Amino acid sequence: MARLESVKDRIELRNGTGVPCVGFGTWKLPEGEAGLDALGQALADGYRHIDTAEVYGTEPCVGRALRDSGVAREDLFVTSKVWNDHRGRDTALKAFEGSLERLGLDYLDLYLVHWPATQGADDEWQSTNRQTWRALEELYRDGRVRAIGVSNFERRHLEPLMDAADILPMVNQIELHPGCAQEETRSFCDRHDIVVEAWSPLGSGRVLGSALLADIAARYGCTTAQLCLRWCLQRSAIPLPKSADPARISENARVFWFDISEEDLRRIDELELS
Repeated sequence: MARLESVKDRIELRNGTGVPCVGFGTWKLPEGEAGLDALGQALADGYRHIDTAEVYGTEPCVGRALRDSGVAREDLFVTSKVWNDHRGRDTALKAFEGSLERLGLDYLDLYLVHWPATQGADDEWQSTNRQTWRALEELYRDGRVRAIGVSNFERRHLEPLMDAADILPMVNQIELHPGCAQEETRSFCDRHDIVVEAWSPLGSGRVLGSALLADIAARYGCTTAQLCLRWCLQRSAIPLPKSADPARISENARVFWFDISEEDLRRIDELELS
């Protein structure tokens, strides 16, 4: 993989679609002008990958910010997700149309199953996941979405889904940050050419108080947040930081001027959060 030098640089999925290597998360994004300002700041700082979801309630705000930005649609990468209440083929297809309408877009770059169904007997929840996945496969074949994937799927969810799928998941978005390294899931995804995206790459702020991370960051001349995002990238994951603070939005985009050594990567891998 070529060296990444900016948030606009892309990581290629198995179907050739390129995903900007750092995304901007919109979970709990403030409503109204504050949310629009945060998205405007992100786009001004070069972010082109915007992650939203039906359940976040941020799709209308994202759509307006994208229209106001003047950034060409082909330069943007927009993700949304089908929520748990809309699992199954028909309801997932309807949910997708709702997301497009709220975003004001003609297509999505990535559509994800937000959470796996897990309740009931194995054949019941696996059937639900398969039917939801059928909807995403249909949307992909029809050209309504450029790539499809899942979110919060562990190996035990992925294996039965992949055994029945015509098109394998291209992305798995999981919680990933120092102290939550998800080695088994990441290893499985790597073996099957599934790109990992990291939600909560700063551990909802919990990792920022780590003395170990602060010590390592000081030696690289970066912030603890930048260290966490860089760790994600060097562990082949696409981080999706979120913030409404202009300075932090800009800071989170500047993670390409240093490399974490293998020794320090291992120390970060082994971090345990209390």
